[in-house]
Amino acid sequence: MERKILHVDVNNAFLSWTACHMLKNGYPIDIREIPAIIGGDEDRRSGIVLAKSTVAKKFGIVTGEPIYFAKKKCPSIEIFPVNFEVFKEDSNKLYKLLCEYTDVIERFSIDECFMDMTNSCNGRKLEDIAYEINHRAFGELGFTVNVGISSNKLLAKMASDFEKPNKVHTLYEYEIEDKMWPLPVSELFMIGKKTVPKLYNLGIKTIGDLANYNLEILVKKFGKFGKMMHEYANGIDYSEVNNKVEDPKSISNEVTLPKDVRDIEELNTILVALSEQVSYRLRKHGLYASTVAVNLKTNKFETYSHQIKLPYETSSTKEIISASKKVLKDMYKGEPIRLIGLRVDKLDNSDEKQLSFFEEAKKTSKQESIDRVMDSLKQKYGYNKITRARKLEVEDLVQGKEKKMKE
Repeated sequence: MERKILHVDVNNAFLSWTACHMLKNGYPIDIREIPAIIGGDEDRRSGIVLAKSTVAKKFGIVTGEPIYFAKKKCPSIEIFPVNFEVFKEDSNKLYKLLCEYTDVIERFSIDECFMDMTNSCNGRKLEDIAYEINHRAFGELGFTVNVGISSNKLLAKMASDFEKPNKVHTLYEYEIEDKMWPLPVSELFMIGKKTVPKLYNLGIKTIGDLANYNLEILVKKFGKFGKMMHEYANGIDYSEVNNKVEDPKSISNEVTLPKDVRDIEELNTILVALSEQVSYRLRKHGLYASTVAVNLKTNKFETYSHQIKLPYETSSTKEIISASKKVLKDMYKGEPIRLIGLRVDKLDNSDEKQLSFFEEAKKTSKQESIDRVMDSLKQKYGYNKITRARKLEVEDLVQGKEKKMKE
């Protein structure tokens, strides 16, 4: 039986979601209709354009460029902050809507989902369902989506990338030659910027050129990736819509500092906040970590890291704080730091944790109880409402406020 696959992609997600949120809260202007960008905090040296309005695009503003350059191109540009809580909320609203049609849904990213409708059409035409989803997203949620229709994931995704916004497109196998092959090879899924010049050197300019190129030469030059590119160019993809959520292989968090930091106590204070966030996510997934690593980037953009193996697996905030401080003490050379990150690796969901001594087991059990209470309070009242006192110092530090550090 031929599969029936939909790919739902939110149009300009970060900007659209921000616009919807602001309109609901009384903001008088739809920022999708003015020169506007969503970006990091320029004052904290993380000022990158993450999303742009169609009007901003006309000024030559591109995603990924520094906000400084965007302001040069359009001095009147309006800049709005990233709000991942809003993004997550709207992403979940869309997912909930899609769940009304099938339970075989793969969240490909925060703003993209694959849907396997093979056994869920209930006598309806797949195209009719796609248009219904398209109309409901805007009517009920306030933002637009493109919907791609095909018999496999690759072609459905390629279809959703055709003309935007707020469109429904098909790309079945019999349409590949007319709809996909004339496109630039750079538009084929999984073809990166570094690969395009290499394909151009072979005379491959379009997806059709790649589809009809000698497979042996591609494999010789690119290995397995060459075979995959050739298959994709011919619309071949056997991957299933995966609705299973796999446990993460590692969990990390990092922060770019508004000013260079040399004081190890200030860096330790930041590690407290990072440890709290990372350990909270560990417990949310029911995982335990065996390794703790700290990453540093100097003001000369030199990056280095160091890690230690824990004596036993843990998800304890206190233990991760202690380990991260030890790692920092062992690795820090005293140079000015502009970015600090924390990562936990070798994750396991086993409840049979290796503990060294009976007393250690008692302390760990007590700490886990404290962490569980903290987690439940965070879930009830909000993550940032319940926190350690030293984390408040971190927020002041990261926001660039002058504050005397307290022990």
